[in-house]
Amino acid sequence: MTIAILGGTGPQGQGLAKRFALAGVPVALGSRDAQRAMEIANELNASLDGHGSFARVRGLSNEDAVAQADRIVVLAVPYAAHDATLQSVAEGLSNKILVDIVVPLAPGNARAVAMPPEGSATEAAQKLLGESVPVVGALHNVSAHTLNHLEERINCDVLVVGNQDGAKEEVVALIEKLKVNVYDAGPATSARCVEAITPILIRLNISKRVPFSHAGIRIWAPGAHTA
Repeated sequence: MTIAILGGTGPQGQGLAKRFALAGVPVALGSRDAQRAMEIANELNASLDGHGSFARVRGLSNEDAVAQADRIVVLAVPYAAHDATLQSVAEGLSNKILVDIVVPLAPGNARAVAMPPEGSATEAAQKLLGESVPVVGALHNVSAHTLNHLEERINCDVLVVGNQDGAKEEVVALIEKLKVNVYDAGPATSARCVEAITPILIRLNISKRVPFSHAGIRIWAPGAHTA
């Protein structure tokens, strides 16, 4: 099953493309600049050599990447390009699921969010596309650094949100291929909380008082402890 990643030339998109390719999922890497997407795809495929078998990453325009996706399209653009990118590919999203990983960080301040009037980027995408296109918010809290360092396991759990349970189940099954725990965190309105976790993590990761960086979140069972 081929997936599309729009904004795939950015750090988050590249990291996800590599992780899914290693999991055996072919990736159509989308960009406004198809030539740039092809160049990045070639670099990603080269970087995967030596990591075992993997599916190929193909570089395409955003519109062509959506057309190549069998079912799931991941939106990984900066928030400033969120609505415009969706508008440019909306017609091609019929019978597909949009996975929105975008966080509306405040301009000039990555330690805060500036939520749109709809309440979250996930809700804004759902309003823009209409209820005929299921929108699932996911992967908001995973560090691009971690995604791109393939020698490291993804160090956090993933929360998914959305209004259509069937679509969330499909997205959960896809993300579980990355060998992470995935939890259904409720309807699209829950994205207001999930997306807002990201600037908190950024604040902690750049704090001199915290002895590590690139942290994520984990859901712990009662009585659970680290090894």
